[in-house]
Amino acid sequence: MIKKARLYAEEVFASKVFEKMTYHNLHHTGEVVAAANVIGEKSGLNEDEMESLLIAAWLHDTGYVNGNKDHEESAATNAREMLGSWGASYKKILEVTEAIQATKMPQQPQSLISKVLCDADLYHLSTKEFLDHAKNLREEWRLNGGGMSDEDWLQSTLSFLKQHRYHTPYGRSVLEEDKKSNVKKLKKLIDPEKKEKRYKDLEEEVIKLKAKREKDKALKPDRGIETMFRTTSHNHILLSSMVDNKSNILITINSIILSIVVSVLVRKLEDNMYLVGPTVLLVSVCLTTMVFAILATRPNITSGKFSREDIKNKETNLLFFGNFHSMEIDKYEWAMKEMMRDADYLYGSLIKDIYYLGKVLGKKYRYLRISYNVFMFGFVLSILSFVVAMLAQGS
Repeated sequence: MIKKARLYAEEVFASKVFEKMTYHNLHHTGEVVAAANVIGEKSGLNEDEMESLLIAAWLHDTGYVNGNKDHEESAATNAREMLGSWGASYKKILEVTEAIQATKMPQQPQSLISKVLCDADLYHLSTKEFLDHAKNLREEWRLNGGGMSDEDWLQSTLSFLKQHRYHTPYGRSVLEEDKKSNVKKLKKLIDPEKKEKRYKDLEEEVIKLKAKREKDKALKPDRGIETMFRTTSHNHILLSSMVDNKSNILITINSIILSIVVSVLVRKLEDNMYLVGPTVLLVSVCLTTMVFAILATRPNITSGKFSREDIKNKETNLLFFGNFHSMEIDKYEWAMKEMMRDADYLYGSLIKDIYYLGKVLGKKYRYLRISYNVFMFGFVLSILSFVVAMLAQGS
């Protein structure tokens, strides 16, 4: 259920609704899940409680897809429906929905699971990246029509930090202490004498953090992009399997027809020469249909080798078995590591893999369509020719 919740969250956050959500997005949700793991373990949650916590963590901001207003209630409603369809127990559904609803400001969690999720949701208040998160939240407000001056933003952020309290023992003993350093930073920013210098320092710090994040993204593909590649590849493979199944059906049917024609009809042609033409036509139709059906399923294998120059020039798609099936494991392992270090090469290989899968599918479906057309029109024409021949013979 945790995996299902994660996949649902990835699909939701990939929608256009979240293009203006610079804070409440998949990145923030991933950080909340990671924080929930840490705080949940420190708080002594058992395995079942951790499952409820992580499901709630993945789903807690998905309600934004229906708008900002009462997004916690919207997320809880969606979670309740999904968990019910997944066969979750009433206790599980109650734990998850209660935790999601508890994240609504001002937070007033009752259960331990809810307290852990609330602390995880605002875990960033105690981190060194706090100002970066705060700036993303401010940008989100601006994009959605809620802008404010620099001074108002700093004052409201400082006020929020002073009023906020963590709920778990771990939060109060560890996170609360770390949060105090961020309070001091904000106070220095508000100091009129040092404000200009501090703003400059803040901008530099944010730029560094963004550069670090971009570097991390280059090393690790975004989950939304991973989902897109995974879904597209799965659909291509499914379509290819459908082509093979349909081709096998045509091959089987025409094999049966040919067997009957050879074993029964051919032996009677000496006495019924008027059936030679229709029989030849029927055999030709069956053979042609089988040839194109076989072409639609016939595999195409390449040499299965690549050179170091191919890898350095990014000319080999290591995700297709035909390019490496004849290589030694150590060379293939080296090539894969080289590709994983280069985000452009990795994404390029994924794109090429999908593209060439599509090219193969186009060829398969073209042959399959010809096969079906030949069988459909040819079989009807063959039957009509038998009817015409028998009527002509009878007259």
